[in-house]
Amino acid sequence: MSKPPASPYATDDTVQRRSVGRAIGITLFTIVAIVVVIALVAIGFVTYTVQRSFPQLSGEVTVTGLDDEVTVQRDALGIPTITADSSHDLFFAQGYVQAQDRFWEMDFRRHVTSGRLSELFGESQLGTDKFLRTLGWHEIAEQEVEALNDTERAYYDAYADGVNAYLAEHQGADASFEYAVLGLQNPDYKIEPWTPADSVAWLEAMAWDLRSNIESETERAVLASDFTQEQIDELYPGYPFDRNPVIVPKISTVPAVGTAPDATAEGEGETDADTSAIEWTQVDSVIEAVGELVGDAGEGIGSNSWVVSSANTDTGKPLLANDPHLGASLPSVWHQIQLKCSDVTDECPFDVAGFSFSGLPGVVIGHNERVAWGFTNLTTDVTDLYLEKIQGDSYWYDGALVPLQTHTETFKVAGGPDVELDVRSTANGPIVSGLTDDFTEIAEHPYVGTGGTVTEPPADAPEGEYAVSLRWTALQPGTTASAIFALNTAKDFDDFRGAAALFDVPAQNLIYADVDGNIGYQTPGKLPIRGAGDGSMPQPGWSSEYAWQGFIPFESLPVSYNPDEGYIVTANNAIVGQDYPYFLTNDWDYGWRAARITELIERAIAKGPVTADDLNAIQADNYSYMGMRLTAAYADIETGDSRTDAALDLLQEWDAQASADSAAAAYASVLWDTLAQNVFAKGRENPAPLTGQGRLFLVMDNLLADDSSPWWTNDELGVDGMREMLKRSAIDAYERLAKEQGDNQSRWNWGSLHALPLTSGTFGESGIAPIEWFFNRGPFPVGGGSSVVNATGWDLGSGDFSTITVPSMRMIVNLDDFDHSRWNQLTGESGHAFHTNYTDQVASWQKAELTPWAYSSKAVTAATTDTLILKP
Repeated sequence: MSKPPASPYATDDTVQRRSVGRAIGITLFTIVAIVVVIALVAIGFVTYTVQRSFPQLSGEVTVTGLDDEVTVQRDALGIPTITADSSHDLFFAQGYVQAQDRFWEMDFRRHVTSGRLSELFGESQLGTDKFLRTLGWHEIAEQEVEALNDTERAYYDAYADGVNAYLAEHQGADASFEYAVLGLQNPDYKIEPWTPADSVAWLEAMAWDLRSNIESETERAVLASDFTQEQIDELYPGYPFDRNPVIVPKISTVPAVGTAPDATAEGEGETDADTSAIEWTQVDSVIEAVGELVGDAGEGIGSNSWVVSSANTDTGKPLLANDPHLGASLPSVWHQIQLKCSDVTDECPFDVAGFSFSGLPGVVIGHNERVAWGFTNLTTDVTDLYLEKIQGDSYWYDGALVPLQTHTETFKVAGGPDVELDVRSTANGPIVSGLTDDFTEIAEHPYVGTGGTVTEPPADAPEGEYAVSLRWTALQPGTTASAIFALNTAKDFDDFRGAAALFDVPAQNLIYADVDGNIGYQTPGKLPIRGAGDGSMPQPGWSSEYAWQGFIPFESLPVSYNPDEGYIVTANNAIVGQDYPYFLTNDWDYGWRAARITELIERAIAKGPVTADDLNAIQADNYSYMGMRLTAAYADIETGDSRTDAALDLLQEWDAQASADSAAAAYASVLWDTLAQNVFAKGRENPAPLTGQGRLFLVMDNLLADDSSPWWTNDELGVDGMREMLKRSAIDAYERLAKEQGDNQSRWNWGSLHALPLTSGTFGESGIAPIEWFFNRGPFPVGGGSSVVNATGWDLGSGDFSTITVPSMRMIVNLDDFDHSRWNQLTGESGHAFHTNYTDQVASWQKAELTPWAYSSKAVTAATTDTLILKP
C-alpha cells in the first residue's frame, strides 16, 4: 500500500513504496505504543484481552431479533452446522456466527471495499482508498441490494440483523483483539452497524481478485514503446491448442433454461465446437496494494476443478473435486459452514454445506442434498483500458466534446483532516490514470491495439490530454448476489444453469454433479461482445467503434452435459476451440495444470474404478512441467564446475515431483528462476516482465527449440547463444541455492526454500515484532509450484521463493454418500489469534490431507463437540 500522491492526479512516481501492513504499522505505532504493548504482555493483560473475544460455543444465548430457537453445532475444527425453522432465523444465525468467528476480517473487508481504510489507519492508506473509491464498489453493491427481490433482500437483511445482534453485546476488544491494538493509536474508532451492501460489496472485491487479463493488457501497453510487435508476440504467445486441452471440446445441446434436460440422454446431442452452428512485501503500486488487500491476480491465481461420471467411479455416482487458488491469507478467505432448515420447504429451502466468505450469507461453493458444484476462474477478458482525450471538463466522443461525469468523494482520515477527490468518468468508465503508476505511464506514452496489433495512436486523434479509463463488467450492477441462493437450492442441471445465468461477476467456470448420476459444466458470467478492438491493448476511447456492443447471450455460452469422455476438467485453460463464434480472450492460462489433471484422470479411469483417494492424489500432485523440460534441456550440458555439474546430475535422476523434501526440486526451481531472469531481464536495458510463469513456460519452451533466437544473447552477462546461457544460468543457480542452503546438496530441500509464511494482512505486517508475533504463524514448508496441480506460486525473479498463492481450500464431494465427502482449508475456521481453530487445519493442508465432511444429521451429531442454542 502506498502513501498518497500530493495531488489526486499525481503519478505514482511520487508514491513511497512499502508493504501494506508496514505502512499501517509506521502510521499507527510509535515507540510509546511498543512500550505499552510490552508492558501489557508483562502483566498478562494481553492474554485476557485476546481471549475475551473468543466466541461462546456452548450453552444458551438470548438474542434479540430471532423468531424461534436456533441450534449451532460445532465439531472439533469449529465448523458450525446451523439448524433453524425459518430462512430468516437461518441467515440471522449465520450472520451471528460469522461475526463470532471473523468480525475483524469482516470489518476490515468492508473498509477495503468502500475505500475507507484511512478511517482505520490514517493517511498512509489514502492512495489505495482513492483508487477503490474511484471504482465505486460499495455504491455498486448498494444498487445491487436495491434490485434484489423481496425474498433475497430478506435473506440479506436477516444476515445483517444477526451480525448487529452480535455487535450489540460485543464492541471493541470484545469483538476481536485487533480492536485493542487499533485503540493504541485510534482510540475513537467505533464499529458501525452491518448492512446488506457490506455483504454484497465483497463480491466486487473477488471480481477484482479474479479480474483476468488487465495485467497482461497493461504490460503490453507499457512494453509497446520499447519492444517490437514480434517481441511482444513472442512474450505473449497464443494458447497452445495443439498440445493442451480445452474445457469443452464438444458443446452440448441442452434445453434453454427453464426446461429440465433429459437426465438419461448421456452424451447425446453433442456438437463439435469447431464446426457447429450454435444457437445459444514491497508494494510497487496502488494496484499491488489492492492485491495485498483483496487478493492478487498475479502469479498462481487460478483454480482446479474436475468431475468424474458415475460410469467411472467405485460408487456408481459422480465424484467432484475443487481447489481454488488465491493469495495466501491469515485467516483463510473461506469460512466453512452448513445451513440447514429443520424441515426443507418452499419457505425454508436450504440444506446446504460448503465454503462461504465471512460477511456473505449462503454458501459459495459446496453441495446441497441433491447437487454439488465447484468454481474456477474463467480467465475470459472482462476488462478493457481505453485511451481518452480530455479537454478541460469534457472528453471527445464521436467527434464531439461531452461533459465528464464527475462527483466528489470525501475521505475521513484517522488523525488528520478530511481529504477530497474529484472522480471523473467517461462513457467507457472511470478515469484511472493519475491513480496508479502503470495506468499513468500508458497515458504518458499512449499506444493502442487493434485486432492484436500494437500501433501508435492515429495522427487524427482529437486534441487534448490523454487519460486512461477502465471498462469492467463489475463496474455496473449485477445479479451474483441472487445467484448464490439459486445455487444453494438447485435440484437439477436446469436449476444449476438458471443460477449460472445470474452469476455474472466474477466470471467463473461452473462444474456440476447430481445424485442422479449426471455431470455438467456451464460458462456463466457477463462476457462482453467487443467492437473494432479485441481488448488485448488499450483502445481509442473517443470512438464508439471500439465500445462494447453488449454481452454474449447466455444460451450461446459453452455448456457440457454428460460428455462422452466421462469427465470434465477446468483449470483456467481455454474453454473452447478457436472456431467458437465469439471472442473470449487471448490470455488464457496456458493449460499445463489442465493437461496434467486430464492425464492423471485418464490413467485412473484406465485402471478403474476411480476413487476419492485417486482425486485426492491428483490434488496433491507436484509434477513440474518446466522442471522436466529443463531436465531434458540440460541432458548433455556440462559446465566444467564440478559442484554445478553434480547439481545437474540431480535433475537427471529426478521424477519431476516438486516435493517439499526434494533436493532436485529445489535446484530445478532456482534454475528456472535464474534462467528466466538471465534471458528476459537481468542486465537488459529493456527487461521483459517476469509475470505469469505459465506464460513464460511456453515462451521458454519455444526458445529451447530455437537456439538461434536473439533472446539467448545477453551482452551484459557476456553470454552468446543458448548453450552458453544454459551453462551460465546453471552456475548462477548453484551459487544462489548454496548461499541459501549450503554446499551439501543432500541437505537441499524445496520445502523450506518455498515455505509459506502465514501473515495477517493488517497488524501482522506492522513492522513491530511484538505486534506481529500475536497474529502471524509459520513459515510452513510446502511443495508444489507455479503451473503445478498443487499450485503454490512464488514471485518469479524477486529473489524470494516464499509461497504467495495457494490452493485456498480443497474439497472432494461424493454424490453417493455426502458423509463420505472431504474438505480442508488453508488455516482454520477462527479469525481470533491464539484460538484453537486459528491455524489448526494448516498441517493437514500442507499434506493435502482432507477431513471427513459430516453432512447428514446423524453424522453431524456424531462429530459435534459443542452446541450453542440461540434463543429469541
